[in-house]
Amino acid sequence: MDTITRGRPTTLSREGSITLNSSTLHLLHRVHQCAGELFQQHMDGIDITTTQYTVLRAASQKDGLSQQDIINATGIDRSTVSQVVQLLTRKGLLKRKRTRHDARAYAISLTEAGRDVIKKSEPIMGRIEQELVAALPATRAKTFVSNLRSIVAAFEPAGS
Repeated sequence: MDTITRGRPTTLSREGSITLNSSTLHLLHRVHQCAGELFQQHMDGIDITTTQYTVLRAASQKDGLSQQDIINATGIDRSTVSQVVQLLTRKGLLKRKRTRHDARAYAISLTEAGRDVIKKSEPIMGRIEQELVAALPATRAKTFVSNLRSIVAAFEPAGS
């Protein structure tokens, strides 16, 4: 049975509930799990998680970002970013120093070791990306990524 949700059909079971195989939320969660598994398999020997990598990658975009800049760039919640920045600092991959204009804020930068992790992981991330979209026909891969961007953009706060 099909119903319309936000202008789009959703498959319902006979009881009227959305089935797992048709639930966008569940399927996105499963894709996230698959991506996480690929990340762990391929990043063997590089001791970081997907969230740590995301924070490192954000910090690599511009030297001296604030934690708020990283939150805005990644969508990761404030407490998680704070914990990850502290952990990556202890691991020697990031460094923090107080900013001149706000003594409460930190400017976050990659260390040389952090730059090395980013450099080593770039070809690995390329392979992970290829493996993820390889599950789709080549003609649909670009559309899939574009659709993901559209979904994220639709739910981003204004001005992000």
